Amino acid sequence: MRRVLVDPGAPQRDAIEEAATWILRGGLVAIPTDTLYGLAADPFSADAVARLFAVKGRGADRALPLIAADAAQAARHLGRLSDAGERLAERYWPGPLTLLMHAPRALAREVHGATGKVGVRVPRDAVAQAICRAVGTPITATSANISGERATADPAEVERTLGRRIDLLIDAGFTPGGAPSTIVDATVTPPILVRAGAIDWSEIQTWLDSGPTVGRE
Repeated sequence: MRRVLVDPGAPQRDAIEEAATWILRGGLVAIPTDTLYGLAADPFSADAVARLFAVKGRGADRALPLIAADAAQAARHLGRLSDAGERLAERYWPGPLTLLMHAPRALAREVHGATGKVGVRVPRDAVAQAICRAVGTPITATSANISGERATADPAEVERTLGRRIDLLIDAGFTPGGAPSTIVDATVTPPILVRAGAIDWSEIQTWLDSGPTVGRE
């Protein structure tokens, strides 16, 4: 495994391009996110996704979260969000809100765990955003740890536990930690809370209720 240091606020272009190259070739790259380190892979590659599950020792029935550079990239490669989802994305992206949408057929089946739905968000983290942009598609962002072990904000811990199993570690120093993203299923009307997280559900409901059409069909 290669470990590359980057400036978290202004990541070096060559490091971002190296990460993107590995991902596009089917590799696994540990990257910083808004909270902890995550494992980035191409969710449209069945081989890359299978390798990711093997490295983590993760059950194939557990879906993988995705991150995108922006809402336009998510729509281009995953499909259009519902009206409510679009309103939520406009309000909370980039930020700690994961929206469930219908999974496109192009995604590796294991990404959505046979649920037919996939979660995506746009991170605030400059490194994660830049890598998504360089890859050109959304990427996975599951925690960079062995399943059952604690996720970490420390790149040295990522190297210790996964260094022999992954291709590249983008080291931006310690990540901030904090609450995980709030997960909302935007495929149903009205949207429902799937997992409580950094954004209070009551705040999300207030925002949805302020719209002219959400939940009023």
